Amino acid sequence: MENMPACPKCGSEYTYEDGDLYICPECAHEWSKTQTNTSATTLEIRDANGALLQDGDSVTVIKDLKVKGSSSGIKVGTKIKGIRIVEGDDGHNIDCKVPGVGAIKLRQDFVKKA
Repeated sequence: MENMPACPKCGSEYTYEDGDLYICPECAHEWSKTQTNTSATTLEIRDANGALLQDGDSVTVIKDLKVKGSSSGIKVGTKIKGIRIVEGDDGHNIDCKVPGVGAIKLRQDFVKKA
């Protein structure tokens, strides 16, 4: 079995081949065999101070944030480890797990790189 390329959208290694396409089972992204991972657009997300954020970085919340459906929110100074950069339609470009809250998407202008 040949090595399948990782998904250019989510980075999953569990892609499979279907005719002339590669398909990612995790995010349902499809791309042609001629398209390479290097041709995928890379997001350049910067924090509130202008520092470049990358997958796996740790960030700190710089403002108290309310969380929909929860009586508690995210307090200023909360440290979040292992963020993931995603393309959000509504500007929420950081996918992460906040201690005490759970999985959530955040806007980059409410965090700073730790």
